[in-house]
Amino acid sequence: MAVVDAGGYAQAAEMLHKSQSAVTYAVQKIEELLDLKAFEIQGRKAVLTPTGQMLYRRAQVLLEDAGTMERAARKVSSGWEAEITIAVEVVFPMWLVLDCLGRFGEESPQTRIELLETVIGGTEEALVSRRVDFAISPTIPTGFAGEPLLTARFIPVAHPDHPLHQLGREITARDLRKHRHLVVRDSGSQRDRKSSTVEGEMRWTVSNMPTSIGAACRGHGFAWFPEEKIRTEISQGQLKALALRDGAERLLQIFLVFTDRDGAGPGTLRLAQIIRDGVRNMASLPAGRC
Repeated sequence: MAVVDAGGYAQAAEMLHKSQSAVTYAVQKIEELLDLKAFEIQGRKAVLTPTGQMLYRRAQVLLEDAGTMERAARKVSSGWEAEITIAVEVVFPMWLVLDCLGRFGEESPQTRIELLETVIGGTEEALVSRRVDFAISPTIPTGFAGEPLLTARFIPVAHPDHPLHQLGREITARDLRKHRHLVVRDSGSQRDRKSSTVEGEMRWTVSNMPTSIGAACRGHGFAWFPEEKIRTEISQGQLKALALRDGAERLLQIFLVFTDRDGAGPGTLRLAQIIRDGVRNMASLPAGRC
């Protein structure tokens, strides 16, 4: 590669601090071993043959791979984790999580990330079972310490044509019980089947929030959603806030909780800091990110 980059045997020898005969011998030895011709002389310049061009491209890839492996080895040897696992409650802005992971990836591209999208008990369970390095959670399990990240505001919504919007008055809890409630299932193995905010016979329970939002947009029921998650649907007229007499909004504090703060590696601590910074910068970002 030095012969190609430098433009000739003499230039390569100077760049490598070797004699020209040593460089020439090395190239000839490779050609003999592979039984091919990598260079041809045109005037006073060594030029790659078509076969040599193929080998040159392949050598570039191998050198890049070797460099990546070397950087990864240095990163691990310096104490950065090879893999970090985090659990994120689905009410937290997922676009923000992805942006933070992208920023972390620029700093440590060799670190693998496993992201668990969890609901209610699933987040706490991930911490207690120590399957994650840290979690973004609405609860702090006994024996753990957490720091506040943000407060999620939940509002009750339904499609504008939903019967609840046609009552022409404030909506009561009794009114809600007459209509289908859309709920996202607790992802914990010991899920609480009575965790719904409205007691009623008509209910759809789904596994993820986008499905629940999609069902509400199609008029299949009402639900409480984090306001940040449905800005686009509200602005486009797919959803409309319900005029509840009581409980028109609910606030949920979200925490950053380490499984073992003292034992956390530098990569885990850095990713947590990037998320803190991302939350602080949220106010300056355009509304309606998704």
